[in-house]
Amino acid sequence: MTSVKPAATQGAPTTTGPATWLRRFLALDAVVTGANGLAYLLAPGPVGRLIGVDPGLLAGLGAFLTAYGVAVGVLAVRARQPALAVRLVVLANVVWAVSSLVAPALWFDASTAGTVWIPLQGVVVGGFAALQYGASRRRTA
Repeated sequence: MTSVKPAATQGAPTTTGPATWLRRFLALDAVVTGANGLAYLLAPGPVGRLIGVDPGLLAGLGAFLTAYGVAVGVLAVRARQPALAVRLVVLANVVWAVSSLVAPALWFDASTAGTVWIPLQGVVVGGFAALQYGASRRRTA
């Protein structure tokens, strides 16, 4: 028995391979990080009061996160992401995740909202790191 594919899908390149998933995870990271950075950068006073973090520090973090989000976005749209660049993104995300998990206890006297938000942000960024790492490993396997 033979199987016949519809003409529209015959020979069509796959869009669900590891390289595609890596691009998607990088793009999602870029959007979420960039949006978070813009919120910190454009509204450091209100956000700082809500989470209990100094507005000056928050504005600086916002500028960094916005630039980082743009850089990860540029990496995401490349046809092929250099392995070293992906490793650096994963490493940066791991450092951010761990820092976010310990920051409320060690560095900040965060509000209740901040005590929830800061580690939650770390969990999300840690998830990005895990997804990106897994997709990059499958891409090279």
